[in-house]
Amino acid sequence: MIREELLQLIITPEEAGERIDRYVAQKISELSRSYTQQLIMDGAIQINQQLVKARQLLQAGDLVTVQCPPIQPSELIPEDIPLNVVYEDADVVVVDKVAGMVVHPAPGHITGTLVHALLCHYPDVQVNGTVRPGIVHRLDRFTSGLLVIARHEGAMKHLTDQQKARTMYKAYLAVVQGRFREPTGTIDAPIGRHPVDRNRQAILADGREAITHYRVLEELGEFTLIEAVLQTGRTHQIRVHFAYKSHPVLGDPTYGSRKSRAAFGINRQFLHAYKLGFRLPKDDSWCEFNSPLPEDLETTLQKLRQSL
Repeated sequence: MIREELLQLIITPEEAGERIDRYVAQKISELSRSYTQQLIMDGAIQINQQLVKARQLLQAGDLVTVQCPPIQPSELIPEDIPLNVVYEDADVVVVDKVAGMVVHPAPGHITGTLVHALLCHYPDVQVNGTVRPGIVHRLDRFTSGLLVIARHEGAMKHLTDQQKARTMYKAYLAVVQGRFREPTGTIDAPIGRHPVDRNRQAILADGREAITHYRVLEELGEFTLIEAVLQTGRTHQIRVHFAYKSHPVLGDPTYGSRKSRAAFGINRQFLHAYKLGFRLPKDDSWCEFNSPLPEDLETTLQKLRQSL
């Protein structure tokens, strides 16, 4: 879609009865549903030259006009921070994030984030009418591993649709305390923000659905190396789920034990997003990427093996 171009669409009898926001998002692949709704609120999408609401139903013969505004520059200053790029094409970038890097600017982390780095390396990225990368999913600051980023609105929509359908594959390696009775299992427990400590998440009856599948890879004395596969993607999901099951992630300062953290010389949680799979926007073909354990986690793993 040429952003400055005024698009005019005539509603057919078969299209009548559809909501305007859903219709435009389906008709113009580059626009997400949320951005379409914002354009409607801004008056950039009209029916018969009249302002409407997102829930407005279309009628046969209606004239829908779509006028996207020019791309707005980002308020963030790009920073030339090294990135480990695993894959890139015109639609997406897959990076292997190092531990310690914050994904998105937030209070206390207004510089040095992954977003700042992406704006420098990929100045053409644009999502929701602004020069910025499409952050599809995130990793905690001290969790390392694979992330996919959309370079434009159409790619963002393609990837978020997979997120919603739960067809994106995200697998992690973690060392947790204790041993498991069964070699495989599923943790199904809703997660929400902790009612007292707003920096933590907790298992709450009225929380959002959260499902984690796991399998034991190696028993390490009082610890276990596991693979955890996310069916949902809640904040701190793996860390919260395994702490809830009395198997906190080794080195986790928020949900785990500081004693075990010091004993093995680890200065972060032993959690690494080592496998990521999804369908590419360009041709819908399946792709899968792998990331080896970073040196600090590999060293800790060897120490655990030597302590047996």
